[in-house]
Amino acid sequence: MAGASINDIKARIKSVEGTMQITKAMELVATSKLRHAKAKAENSKPYMNTLSEAMKTVSSFIPQTECLYSKTSEGKTLYVVIAGDRGLAGGYNNNVMKLLSSFDPDGNGIYLPIGKKARDFISRRNREIFMDYAPSVSDTGVGICMKIANDICESFKSGEISSVKLIYTKFVSMLTQTPAHVDILPLSTGSKEQNAEPIFEEEIDELMEKIVPSYIGGIIHASVCEALASECAARRTAMNSANKNAEEMINTLVLSFNRARQAVITQEITEIVSGAEAL
Repeated sequence: MAGASINDIKARIKSVEGTMQITKAMELVATSKLRHAKAKAENSKPYMNTLSEAMKTVSSFIPQTECLYSKTSEGKTLYVVIAGDRGLAGGYNNNVMKLLSSFDPDGNGIYLPIGKKARDFISRRNREIFMDYAPSVSDTGVGICMKIANDICESFKSGEISSVKLIYTKFVSMLTQTPAHVDILPLSTGSKEQNAEPIFEEEIDELMEKIVPSYIGGIIHASVCEALASECAARRTAMNSANKNAEEMINTLVLSFNRARQAVITQEITEIVSGAEAL
């Protein structure tokens, strides 16, 4: 039994070491991807902040009755959900889905998933999908975001959807990623925050037709960049934790192996001494 126990421990140590090699490789890959994703997310923020401020300024001088994108209808709420493409990222995907469920526990809305995990979560629950634009977060570029924005605007104007809520993960730091949401439509209008009223060279409807899709597309693209950086950071943290746990497990198994081997040696010595005394 002792010999079999030793063999079992050796096999388990070898198995944990093999798993540890995989988790170390995944940590390195996540670290490499994180640098690029973080830079992309940071580069998108100035554009997003400028666009948001411009949209806020313009909409504050437009009466609600004159803005097509500030009117409400009896349509459903559209949830744009950005999650990860793969697992092994700690609670990253689960936290996004928890936030989504808190807003729509009964599944009465329409969903636009971005990322394989978001699509799988929504499909398994047989919820209505607005359109499956982007199965992969990493493949969701500016062009896809603008197409999503244009289709959202058309559906909002037709009354098919009454509001749009974006759910994603905000990149706070390398160790902190927070699930967040943004209310995109309807727009908040009519609250002037400046004394000087701007002069619009175009009709309000024509002006809003040009800037609102760009505004929505910019929000979605910036959120995709932040979500991708958050996923890479969460996976890096999870793999780093897995490596530490594997090291602790290997140390424990090595200690058990040494004890079992010492017990075998002690038993063999005892048998030899007993045999010598019998002679």
